[in-house]
Amino acid sequence: MRKMLANALEIFERHSGWIIWNLFLAFIPLVLSVWLFRRKVIARNWGWWIIYIVFIAFLPNAPYLLTDIIHLIRIIRAGYSVWVITLIFIPLHVFAIMAGLEAYVLSLINQGHYLKKQGAKQYIFASEILTHILCALGVYLGRFRRFNSWDLVTQPDVVFLKTLDDLTTKKPLVVIIITFLAITISYTVMKQVTLGLILQLRRIYSGLDELDSDEFPQR
Repeated sequence: MRKMLANALEIFERHSGWIIWNLFLAFIPLVLSVWLFRRKVIARNWGWWIIYIVFIAFLPNAPYLLTDIIHLIRIIRAGYSVWVITLIFIPLHVFAIMAGLEAYVLSLINQGHYLKKQGAKQYIFASEILTHILCALGVYLGRFRRFNSWDLVTQPDVVFLKTLDDLTTKKPLVVIIITFLAITISYTVMKQVTLGLILQLRRIYSGLDELDSDEFPQR
């Protein structure tokens, strides 16, 4: 058992050390979305817009975890122990991918909540599609060009030129389109699951409230 755990730790450091850092980056936009879209009083001043730009810049880090499946494929191909791969690394990578995707879904649900609150419910779907497009581009730049979110500030000219080059080249454009479709489909499925769970939790909470009021009636 000790040998298996030691082997798993070695494999993790070699192939999966990215998980903690990537999950941290994926949850930054989720935290920002709560501040941007879920506060009772929201003033769209210059500070709000700066945080919104940061939110958009970091948002691709959440669906980016979908592409990290390549690390799991490398582990499987490396010929490590079947038990280590099956019991540790497949669940670990699946959890990381699902957590990143869920952070993305919740971030956009919060954005949709804000639009609905502002009386712009009809723009929710369009905003989601536009966000998927931007994130598909961001995922491509992160995975293949190896850019980070902060490169938009540190080297914006390089990011702009590389992006322009990729958008006018056939192969990168195809990859971006495929990434967009993968993000859109994954988001659509996970959004329905998430909304269903939220609705169920609300029903349970409402039922508990009714039960409490029955057991402890107000006097």
